Amino acid sequence: MSIQVTNLIKFYGSQPAVDDVSFSLQKGEIVGFLGPNGAGKSTVMKILTSYLKDYQGVVKINDIDVIENTLVTQKLIGYLPEHNPLYLEMYVREYLGLHADIYKVEKNEIENIIKEVGLTSHANKKINELSKGFRQRVGLAAALLHNPEVLILDEPTTGLDPNQLVEIRELIRKYGKNKTVLFSTHILQEVEAICDRVIILNKGKIVADEKLESLRKKALQIIEVEFDVKVESRFLEQMASLKNLHNVFDTTWQLTFDTLEDMRPQVFDFAQQNGLKILNMNRQNKSLELLFKELTQS
Repeated sequence: MSIQVTNLIKFYGSQPAVDDVSFSLQKGEIVGFLGPNGAGKSTVMKILTSYLKDYQGVVKINDIDVIENTLVTQKLIGYLPEHNPLYLEMYVREYLGLHADIYKVEKNEIENIIKEVGLTSHANKKINELSKGFRQRVGLAAALLHNPEVLILDEPTTGLDPNQLVEIRELIRKYGKNKTVLFSTHILQEVEAICDRVIILNKGKIVADEKLESLRKKALQIIEVEFDVKVESRFLEQMASLKNLHNVFDTTWQLTFDTLEDMRPQVFDFAQQNGLKILNMNRQNKSLELLFKELTQS
């Protein structure tokens, strides 16, 4: 296993930040690490990177204990923390040169990674002159520079514009083919676009660990429909496969169906049969969002 966490417990004072967490990740997996603020995600990531050492349990990278062989496991990891720590007065190429010296990386790798993450036009700028999105790229370049076997990315797409998001997604997918990637984010669409599997934490405990493919197979389908007049719920409840319904506003309803079949034709037919006109209708698949809310609102 590239990452193996067994019975991990971490307290801050008397408060358990991580409460008996166990999971393992294999090479080639891109795993979304989800949870509300304070769930314990960043704590687990800091333990994996040996930044935090006062804990109970066993944590291994490539079967090497992170406490017993800290320097060895740190070389195996590329880490982009949530609050990207950068030397703002340094130039981009200079900053990456510092990382190359630390990891004893050949200097030509600096130019390769600058091109890889799209920093070519900014390589001779000071970091304090860069936008937040490009600062994220610098942090990602530093994490990738020594070609680590494991990537731990804490909110890596924060501050990126839509075009940059697409580019960074592709980069993470590319590296995820032959590395292990643990990817934390609050943007659930990013998880669905990038990850193979999700682990959800709540109050320090794992409340879900599942393949995205499995989630999709049992996905709930949501259709939001706006009628021309107000409709009583008792009429809508007659529709087949309807799991629940919610009146969003006035004549707009959110209908949740427990089926993979596209239910928009049935909703249209139902409206026509009951003398209703549909002003607007769209289908959504919020399976991951719904699961997240269900598991973390308690």
